[in-house]
Amino acid sequence: MAVSLMIQGTMSNVGKSLITAGLCRAFMKDGFKVAPFKSQNMALNSYVTADFLEMGRAQAVQAIAAGKEPDVRMNPVLLKPVNDQGSEVIVMGKTVSRMKAKDYFSYKKSLIPVIKEAYESLSAENDIVIIEGAGSPVELNLKQDDIVNMGLAKMTDAKVLLVGDVDRGGVFAQLLGTLDLFSDDERKRVFGLIVNKLRGDASLFDDAVKIIEEKGRVPVLGVLPYIDIDIEGEDSLEELLERGRKVLNPALDIAVIKTGRVSNYTDIYPFLSIEGVSVRFIESPDEIKNADLIIIPGSRNTIGDLRRLKEKGFSKVLLDYSREKPVIGICGGLQMLGVSVSDPEGVEEGGEEEGFSLLPIKSVLMKDKIKRQVKGSFPKLSYPFSSLSEKEFSGYEIHTGRSFLTEGGAAITSIQNNNVFGTYIHGFLDMGTLALDLSNDLSKEPLHAAMNYYDHREAQIDTLSDMIRENLDIKEIYRILGVK
Repeated sequence: MAVSLMIQGTMSNVGKSLITAGLCRAFMKDGFKVAPFKSQNMALNSYVTADFLEMGRAQAVQAIAAGKEPDVRMNPVLLKPVNDQGSEVIVMGKTVSRMKAKDYFSYKKSLIPVIKEAYESLSAENDIVIIEGAGSPVELNLKQDDIVNMGLAKMTDAKVLLVGDVDRGGVFAQLLGTLDLFSDDERKRVFGLIVNKLRGDASLFDDAVKIIEEKGRVPVLGVLPYIDIDIEGEDSLEELLERGRKVLNPALDIAVIKTGRVSNYTDIYPFLSIEGVSVRFIESPDEIKNADLIIIPGSRNTIGDLRRLKEKGFSKVLLDYSREKPVIGICGGLQMLGVSVSDPEGVEEGGEEEGFSLLPIKSVLMKDKIKRQVKGSFPKLSYPFSSLSEKEFSGYEIHTGRSFLTEGGAAITSIQNNNVFGTYIHGFLDMGTLALDLSNDLSKEPLHAAMNYYDHREAQIDTLSDMIRENLDIKEIYRILGVK
């Protein structure tokens, strides 16, 4: 059986996901068989495995970092918020229900055997399992029946490393306050602290390390520098939504419309590896300004998000914009670009909503979700999407809706109408030079990418792993785990 190391955080977005990914790669390079594990993940970015099961995107990336095929056992419970009150509950890759938070807290006790079985199965196949916690481990009103932090650490006999985020301020209160709120038994499981996202000269933080160790009575195993890296960890995605990737005088300016329940916005990642491309997440039609391309990503609440975008005034702006420049809709974005979206089975909010009417399709939401990896070729496309015409792609579909041509009623997966292109396929620009070719067709000047997206992601994971190895006491972690 594997030994287990758990990465807990003082709060959300402290960098747990990326640290887990970096450690997965570091341990793999040292010759260990390693797997990531997150018992319960709440995220709108998901991945479809080779056996058509759904798991958190961050754990899929961690699996890739560990040299493993993404496996639903690595994330046995996935919650996808549908609205402010409830989530779609996915267990071992399959949707079981939609639940309000109160109902889920009662239900989650029944998931303990599922989580144990998934973990033990992975443990039997690996030397080290790196477990990622969720949020804060000291939400005192939620600690009863915990299955994601210290409750899981006890379940798996994990050694815990606690991460604090110095960039957000208050790292002393984060780390020392969390340690103070642990019970005695919980505190005994914490073998080290990590300070993450330090900007500037690390030597200036030496005194702070001494203070934290003295007051916390737990060693600081490393101070990790702030690193701007293009890897699809949960935390980095949240940061991306806030800041985008802004380039001064870009050759290509991409505006991504931020829907309320935006999902699988990892589709824009291939553009981040291209020099001279700016990616902006926008919430108002006024922000479109001089964008060269508009992308509407997926949504976990298509009808609700569509209504909100129309209320903000996007309908006329998109219509005018699409007469001159390209618009791409992906999954929920594809549905919004059609004539209508209906929800006869109450999958989301029920009812029907008129779309932006830029594509000649009608979409119907259904309870039966399509989940599959796909490989194929694009249909014959004309400018501005001619660079994709009949090119091979690989990606995945994950959607409850079906879309049909308004004339003839044929089902579609991808469609072009003049300057508007829509597809259900996530990751369709990840392969080869597809993103670069499309960008060059739309840009003001020639663009270059050092490598394709898959190779870029591998290089970024290696960079992350090297940074962690350089700044974290890996030998001490091995000693804590009792491995050589």
